[in-house]
Amino acid sequence: MSFNDLAAALEVRRQDNLYRQRRVLESAQGPEVSVDGRRYLAFCSNDYLGLANHPEVIAALKQGADTYGVGGGASHLVNGHSQAHHALEEELAEFTGRERVLLFSTGYMANIGAVNALIGKQDAAFQDRLNHASLLDAGLLSGARFQRYLHNDPDSLAQRLSRSEARRKLVVTDGVFSMDGDIADLPELSRVTREHDGWLMVDDAHGFGCLGAKGGGCVEHFGLSNEEVPVLIGTLGKGFGTSGAFVAGSEVLIETLIQFARTYIYTTSMSPAVAQATRASLRLVQSESWRRDKLTQLIQRFRSGCEQLGYALMDSPTPIQPILIGDAGEAMRISAALEARGIFISAIRPPTVPAGSSRLRVTLSAAHSEEQVDRLLEALNQVRTGGVA
Repeated sequence: MSFNDLAAALEVRRQDNLYRQRRVLESAQGPEVSVDGRRYLAFCSNDYLGLANHPEVIAALKQGADTYGVGGGASHLVNGHSQAHHALEEELAEFTGRERVLLFSTGYMANIGAVNALIGKQDAAFQDRLNHASLLDAGLLSGARFQRYLHNDPDSLAQRLSRSEARRKLVVTDGVFSMDGDIADLPELSRVTREHDGWLMVDDAHGFGCLGAKGGGCVEHFGLSNEEVPVLIGTLGKGFGTSGAFVAGSEVLIETLIQFARTYIYTTSMSPAVAQATRASLRLVQSESWRRDKLTQLIQRFRSGCEQLGYALMDSPTPIQPILIGDAGEAMRISAALEARGIFISAIRPPTVPAGSSRLRVTLSAAHSEEQVDRLLEALNQVRTGGVA
């Protein structure tokens, strides 16, 4: 069997400036990192609160490994559900104000598992056009009738819901959209969904820790009840600085997932040491509100500076601050020019984002300083051309 056709497809991707390459991180996450043997000031991590390398989180990880070992050893339903996992689920349930929480190894698995446990061929899934790939894949795999409504448009959703005669109607949206940084209009999406007897599922991967007075994410930000958002997904590898994910909801929801979510049932549990580390990061998320305050200040500083430089920013109040470039080749050129100046920011290109909307996805962290943000702005000023702004 020859792979010539695959090689040809790879070459087309190279020619279209869409080829992806891995870079080797040789240091811990932080504002300054070592990549492929060189030090950079980095603005492309999802470590929004600066907890991935926090000494208390590291100490908890070590303590967890000493107590429980490194590997989970089995699935949660066989012999892999440790005391660390159970305690983290209970603490996350209290944090989110939900009856129960269920841990998953990754956000992708949480989304695939939740959607496919809740709906099937007799049902319908309604998803925002800019939802994360894991949500879109979950809807397609479910076998339910799959529809995509216009981005963050409750009226578009209402039109589609009104025409559906499905047994169950599951509306799925990101809380914070990962490539644009904008926040879903959850109050209106919830109202429309409930008017049509549907369930709203929110993947708040990029909101947890960053939004809300206590870091509770988009649901806390909008003051929504459990009834208004009955299925809540959170990931732990972003604002929390560790890894894994969870689904939060009612007793009935969580028991349904335990019985029917294949990505929960048929996989080894996350490392119990990571669960123990996440318990420490959860305490920091709740107690150190200054991290969210500092993020807000850095976001305002960056947006103000970009406006003065004439760069086109997207409408984002979150740590995700994309600079819209458009052409994939130009986005790669600017990324390379910044890298030559010691600043590491990836160019995001199709198919991750729609054609013609390539961008620099700048992400800010509470670990960044104002001086580092100013250094980024100065570098962006240096690499400007007439075709950038």
